[in-house]
Parts: sequence; structure tokens; C-alpha cells
Amino acid sequence: MPLVAFVLGALFGSFANVLIHRLPRGESVIWPGSRCPSCGHRLRWWENVPLVSFVVLWGRCAACSAPISWRYPLVELLMALIFTYAAGRHGLSWDGLSTAALGMLLVPVFFIDLEHRIVPDRITLPGMALGLGFSFARGGVGGLVEALLAGVAAGGVLMLVALASHGGMGGGDIKLAAMLGSFLGWPRVAVGLFVGVLVGGLVALGLLLAGRKGRKDFIPFGPALALGGFVGMEWGSQLLHAYLRAFGL
Repeated sequence: MPLVAFVLGALFGSFANVLIHRLPRGESVIWPGSRCPSCGHRLRWWENVPLVSFVVLWGRCAACSAPISWRYPLVELLMALIFTYAAGRHGLSWDGLSTAALGMLLVPVFFIDLEHRIVPDRITLPGMALGLGFSFARGGVGGLVEALLAGVAAGGVLMLVALASHGGMGGGDIKLAAMLGSFLGWPRVAVGLFVGVLVGGLVALGLLLAGRKGRKDFIPFGPALALGGFVGMEWGSQLLHAYLRAFGL
């Protein structure tokens, strides 16, 4: 099971790289086939094997020798590890499939927002529907209603933040929060939002202190929210219970 999950994760990681490269450019994620972004060389099958091809080609295009970004094997490895973790913790279950699916959505969001400062609707809107479907599969009608309310609440909270900050929070972040609510339900989505805000705040503070960003510079929130969402999905209940016990509640 771990080996199968690792291989499947790497394959899905290859597709995640397609999403990361093409969605911000408005291109189809199906056609044409994978090509070198530098020279347009169409990749042959052996040049497109996740993780392996990067090593075999020494990180360079076989046609023009242009360097291949380290993001490609990094995303493939990250997805392989997420799938392996999901299989190891949850097995072949709705929880395991839900964790793997959420990872497949959040990894592209992380890298797209980091580079292009957008969170594509083509990820978050289908992701909301997928999250609601998994919530129904795990908890029936009650689980579906809880996920729907959690999605509305999470998106509503960030919408209020966006209104209060006069555009400091983007619409993509609002939809991402709603997608997380559809997957996590309540109260795990609250933990996910809290972790996302905490991580985002610490990163922003570090960039300000290091002089890398100014007070008025835009800092993408999607990566922090994606990380917080995954933490909330997997450890939200445990973190909440530990917090409540620490305060005697």
C-alpha cells in the first residue's frame, strides 16, 4: 500500500505541475501534451516520468539543455509523500481519499499563489463540490449540512476581513476558505483558519523585519491558508482538544 500510494502520488504530482504552469496562463490542462517551456520540445514518455526523468536528464531539457525548475520534482515528491501519509494513516477509506484529494488541490494553490498571487477558481469551485461530496460520503446528510455551513462560515469570516481591510484579502482566499470548510467541517476549519493566520502573520513579520517586504507590499495569503487547512484537516481535532485542556475547558 505505501509503495502504490507513493507512485500514485508522484503521478498526481506530475498533473499538479501541469495545473501550476497552465492555470495562471489560462491554458488547457489537457491539450497539448507536456512541452519544454523554453523551446517547446514535446516531451517523450521517458522524459515525463515523475521524479525519475529529472534525475536521468540531470535537470535539463533533452532538446535545448535549458534547466528544469526544481519545482517539478519538489511538487511530485510532495504529492507522493501526501498520498503515502494518507494511505498510512487512514488506509483505503473515505478519510484517506479525502486527505489525498485535499492535498492534490492545496499543493497547486500553494505554488500558484506564491508565484502569481492568484487562487484559481478552476481549483476552488470544483474543490468545494468535491469536499461536500466527501463530507456526505463520510457523514451522510448530517456531514453534508455541517460541511456546507462550515464552508459558508469560513468564507464569510474572510469576506468580513476583506471588507474591513479594504481589499487586503482577495476573493480567491475567500473561496479557498469556503473550499476548506467543505472538506474539514466544523470545528476543524476554525483550527485551519487560525493556523493559516498564525503562519501568514509570522511569515509577514519575518519578511518585514528582514527588509524583504514593506508595510504596503502585497504578501500572498494562499500558501499559509493552504498549510493551515491541511493541518486542520489532519490534526485539527487534537489541537483543539489540547488547547481546551490547557485552559481547563
